Amino acid sequence: MNTSPVVELAGAGFAYAEGPPVLRGVDFAVAAGRSLALLGRNGSGKTTLMRLLSGGLRCAEGRLLLDGEPVTYDRKGLTRLRTTVQLVVQDPDDQLFAASVGQDVSFGPMNLGLPEQEVRARVAEALEALDIAALEDRPTHLLSYGQRKRAAIAGAVAMRPRVLVLDEPTAGLDPHGQERLLAVLGRLREGGTTVVMATHDVDLALRWADDAAVLSPSGLRTGPVAGLLADGELLDAARLRRPWAMAAAEVLRAHGLLAADAPGPRTAEELGRWAVPA
Repeated sequence: MNTSPVVELAGAGFAYAEGPPVLRGVDFAVAAGRSLALLGRNGSGKTTLMRLLSGGLRCAEGRLLLDGEPVTYDRKGLTRLRTTVQLVVQDPDDQLFAASVGQDVSFGPMNLGLPEQEVRARVAEALEALDIAALEDRPTHLLSYGQRKRAAIAGAVAMRPRVLVLDEPTAGLDPHGQERLLAVLGRLREGGTTVVMATHDVDLALRWADDAAVLSPSGLRTGPVAGLLADGELLDAARLRRPWAMAAAEVLRAHGLLAADAPGPRTAEELGRWAVPA
């Protein structure tokens, strides 16, 4: 599998007007075919990093690379970036604006100047991928919160990006809604889309991601998710709690129910497999 970076921040820094630096000297690479959880407390810079990655903000220092080449912020360069990387913000109401779901999802492909038949094909494909094909003609203001989340993601998927960046996609969803969304993301990954998810839910990150990137006051640390989330000092610095699944695995090992080198449970359902009658 090709794991070379699709998109990459090199030595990136950013500060909002008249404010202190939010990010400084950040190296952050998104490899093709890997799912990545971006973790950090509120205010740590996760959203800023994602906006730099997708071109919504421009690096004050450092640079953004796409397939190893510096991104130019003219029309041609930004079009190339936004057909490769799509950001979905946390609140779907900040992203949905058209009268119906189908119209909203068609907006991006239409702006690319694609033929009408191609636009229709992309809309149908995206709605099917997000399991909301039946909602194509539904007014967006009549959707449930979970449906609005999926409609916003469908608008990004219709651009057929190689990298889909999601800001707290499970926030505000009930457990059933979270499971449905995770199933959708799983199908997108199987179809070749690289997914980056910002979250402060360490249990979700451990369960879902291949890799993690943790923002703390000392900077950004990246690596395989299980290794990073086993680093207590890093979690303390980032003000993140320890995943319950790691504590459960330690208990299982202490009672001889799990080999030292065997992976532990990542969901409550997996943990239940160790339950046996007295």
